[in-house]
Amino acid sequence: MGKRYFCDYCDRSFQDNLHNRKKHLNGVQHLRAKRVWYDLFRDAAAILQEEQTKKPCRKFLQTGQCDFGSNCRFSHMTEQDLEKLSAQVQGEQRSKELRQEGADVPPGTIEDWLEKRAKRLSAAQSNSALPEKPAPFQYPPGWPPVQDLPPSLQAPPPGGWPVPPNLQWG
Repeated sequence: MGKRYFCDYCDRSFQDNLHNRKKHLNGVQHLRAKRVWYDLFRDAAAILQEEQTKKPCRKFLQTGQCDFGSNCRFSHMTEQDLEKLSAQVQGEQRSKELRQEGADVPPGTIEDWLEKRAKRLSAAQSNSALPEKPAPFQYPPGWPPVQDLPPSLQAPPPGGWPVPPNLQWG
């Protein structure tokens, strides 16, 4: 059958040869799917700037749908969407400015958590010279429910499994 090429952007595969690969990679469907993929990772400021320069899509405003979808050259964002996006951009800019000024990072951030964790670990290491042996894993009482397990996975009864008479040594 030969090698096959799988395109992650388009989620399809085809026979891998120079002609087919060039045809696919230069195709409209692939280029659109690739653009949609990379648009997922754009920052809010770039999206806001682009959406503010576009005119509103009349078809989308009238019906709530547009035949062109994400490929439409007009904006599908409402005024409320633009306001939310603008507020998000301003929040990101404020937090970026705080970090650049060297101000304290607001509580609840990863940096705060890492700092507390480092202090906790250093305190634990200084308090105990011997490393503690980790406790063996145990299920909480009543878990897993024994009646839900197949017989091959159930724990043996105290004293072991009964041996059928035809398998006993004798």
